[in-house]
Amino acid sequence: MNILIIGSGGREHALCWKLADSIDNGYIYAIPGNPGMAESPDISIEDNAAIVEFAKGAKIDLVVVGPEVPLMNGLVDDLTAANIRAFGPTAAAAQIEGSKSFAKNLMKKYGIPTARYEVFTEAEPARVYIRETGAPTVIKADGLAAGKGVVVAMTEQEALDAIDRIMEDGSFGAAGSSVVIEEFMEGEEASLLAFTDGKVIRPMISAQDHKRAFDGDKGPNTGGMGTYAPAPVMTPEMTARAVEEILKPTIAAMAKEGCPYRGCLYAGLMITSEGPKVVEFNARFGDPETQVVLPLLDGNLAEIMCACCEGRLADVPIAWKDGAAVCVVLAAGGYPGQYEKGHEIHGIADAEDAGALVFHAGTAERKGKIVTNGGRVLGVVGRGADISSAVRAAYAAAEKISFEGMYYRKDIAHRALHR
Repeated sequence: MNILIIGSGGREHALCWKLADSIDNGYIYAIPGNPGMAESPDISIEDNAAIVEFAKGAKIDLVVVGPEVPLMNGLVDDLTAANIRAFGPTAAAAQIEGSKSFAKNLMKKYGIPTARYEVFTEAEPARVYIRETGAPTVIKADGLAAGKGVVVAMTEQEALDAIDRIMEDGSFGAAGSSVVIEEFMEGEEASLLAFTDGKVIRPMISAQDHKRAFDGDKGPNTGGMGTYAPAPVMTPEMTARAVEEILKPTIAAMAKEGCPYRGCLYAGLMITSEGPKVVEFNARFGDPETQVVLPLLDGNLAEIMCACCEGRLADVPIAWKDGAAVCVVLAAGGYPGQYEKGHEIHGIADAEDAGALVFHAGTAERKGKIVTNGGRVLGVVGRGADISSAVRAAYAAAEKISFEGMYYRKDIAHRALHR
């Protein structure tokens, strides 16, 4: 089987690693890929026509789309039209991530539990609403903002400042031309990803991300500074509720709306006193959740993905390993703000020799050396019989890696350890 992975981050490296373990022969390619991954053709992830032509020429049996932008750009639609099997939702179905207002309106229409909200296309009515409802509140750019378009405002002034930055200053570009203002939900967050073929939905093992840049959940939001699986807050009972009250109704709703959803559905949840509620949906694997979920998958990922594409997910066995996995993200100094690139990375092999998985997220190869090339540079994954042993393994491996300006959170999985 020949497989093509679209994307260049830690999520895509994790997908590449797991898929390589799922096939006996064939090739894995990545566009654009990174130094930790497979052979990488020089093609833009936004050039649908070139990707389709490459897939035809390389006799690709399965295309796996990692990031959200190619999904919204209709890459799956174009591949399917060319009779090339593609794992991921169509552009119409990917709106569940690409438009916060689409997702919120869908949940409201079909009674899927989420926070109360209003949508605004102009700044002044948004300000009036904030003054009327007060704080804390949550401000979300309606469109794609690389996981950074959310402001949790604990005061009214913070909320008003967020409206100015998003709608007046254009800090998230066109993504902020409209905003969703939501009620602030109390509880603990968790991520629940699921495979689906548009009819059947099979949840993966739960995870919990750490969005804030610094220890103690302080600092600005990032794309994710680390994660762990499973998440203790997602008890078997809570997971069952999330499947029955959120995942299944969402897949049914998408089908009724004429945009059936296939691929990986990511539900970002808030576990409240009333039960699980949706914070957001993503139309693809999470990053860095993928880096801890896939190491615990006891199944053939390629077979599962093909079954999703072909509407036969009910016939494929999916199981999960005992134990836990913890991912610590090594970031460039200054991230998620301005940061430098091109610093040589040392110690990756030493971390891998210690038993860790090291997923490249923002790296490049220069003159035979691996250097930094992004804000989130590496994801170091430790595995163990439980969360505490996986935490120790991840941090022991992270300490073996170094590059100029490197920083990482020292408290990944703190909620699980506290429990």
